[in-house]
Amino acid sequence: MSSEALRRAQHTDGKLKRRITGPLLFLFILGDVLGAGIYALMGVLAGEVGGALWAPLLAALILALLTAGSYAELVTKYPRAGGAAVFAERAFGRPLVSFLVGFCMLAAGVTSAAGLSLAFAGDYLATFIDVPAIPAAIVFLALVAALNARGISESMKSNVVMTVIELTGLLIVIIAGAVMVAEGRGDMGRVVQFPADSAPALAILGGAIIAYYSFVGFETSANVVEEIRDPSRIYPRALFASLITAGVVYVLVGLASAAVLPADELSRSSGPLLDVVSASGLNVPDWAFSAIALVAVANGALLTMIMASRLAFGMSEHGLLPRQLSYVLPQRRTPWVAILSTTAVAMLLTLIGDLSTLAETVVLLLLFVFISTNIAVLVLRRDTVDHPHYRVWTIVPVLGVASCLLLLTQQSAKVWLFAAILLAVGAVLFLTTRAAGRRIRT
Repeated sequence: MSSEALRRAQHTDGKLKRRITGPLLFLFILGDVLGAGIYALMGVLAGEVGGALWAPLLAALILALLTAGSYAELVTKYPRAGGAAVFAERAFGRPLVSFLVGFCMLAAGVTSAAGLSLAFAGDYLATFIDVPAIPAAIVFLALVAALNARGISESMKSNVVMTVIELTGLLIVIIAGAVMVAEGRGDMGRVVQFPADSAPALAILGGAIIAYYSFVGFETSANVVEEIRDPSRIYPRALFASLITAGVVYVLVGLASAAVLPADELSRSSGPLLDVVSASGLNVPDWAFSAIALVAVANGALLTMIMASRLAFGMSEHGLLPRQLSYVLPQRRTPWVAILSTTAVAMLLTLIGDLSTLAETVVLLLLFVFISTNIAVLVLRRDTVDHPHYRVWTIVPVLGVASCLLLLTQQSAKVWLFAAILLAVGAVLFLTTRAAGRRIRT
């Protein structure tokens, strides 16, 4: 098939409309990566590495780029919704393995959305209205589902606006730090200060697992590939450009935060970036920055739920989940059953009420997904396709596996237990679905 014929086919095949252009995809990934993580976790990071906030952020960027290289090859080689589950199915040929990989991704998505909804209903929302957190989180998820069901084009356009807003908030933090340093009030000496009782290398490693949460989100783009125009050309460019952009912004935010406030003050704050802006004396009202933070959280939740619903749709299309999840609205052509199902699970998870446990569980689940994807690149090198695609250097997926294993060593026993429970639920769901399928065939 010629490249021009391939492009025409990529515009017309599949059940979903191809509405996502290169700029929209860039902003989709950037908006997902620039989510609530950096707004909420900078204080936790300060407790790990002191004022050297930039170091684990830079390390996490490098680690994320390794796995992103594997995604770029596999997504352009097999441009179908389902992402890591499809890659595992092709590479390992075992339905249980591919299901668990996809379920890890799906569980990470709905868990992340639950955590983001709790973050939305927390201190930033309290600036405007004092309501119980869990009911507010559930209402918030319902609104996200309504926008998701309206259509990918509308969701992506909303993402453009929200990404610009959340990026503006981070630029305000960077400007605040620059102004203080220029006026001689900031202390740049803090950016190389680690906690007194820690070894710098171990502190950076411990901080990298926290910082890594601020970069996860790029993998969600694999699940909207059937809605991307010309994915073989567009996807790698948008993926790497968005990650590098986010990394540069994060490093600058880390430098600015350390220059404005001491690490112990940052580590005690539940709204660290708001405190940075307030301490800088920059003429930005607290309510305005809180509104920006709410938009950042809302955007992350929207993009995460887009991923989760499209992943459930893709797994259903491949027979890994009940076929009802592949039903789409006749006019909107959005997977409405998948949207309702994933939203209901996310609402249930908000009852846990512990944002920290939810965030760490997301990272643990995704590390298993990333290990599978990096190995799948190497296994599938012997499989050829009839269209051009991106090819990553062989050393990259090897280093990607090593980096994921390294980060797994930093997880707590509590998080391992919670993730194991979720995976056990997934295994039961898989076996139940298979048994139901056999009964239908009989």
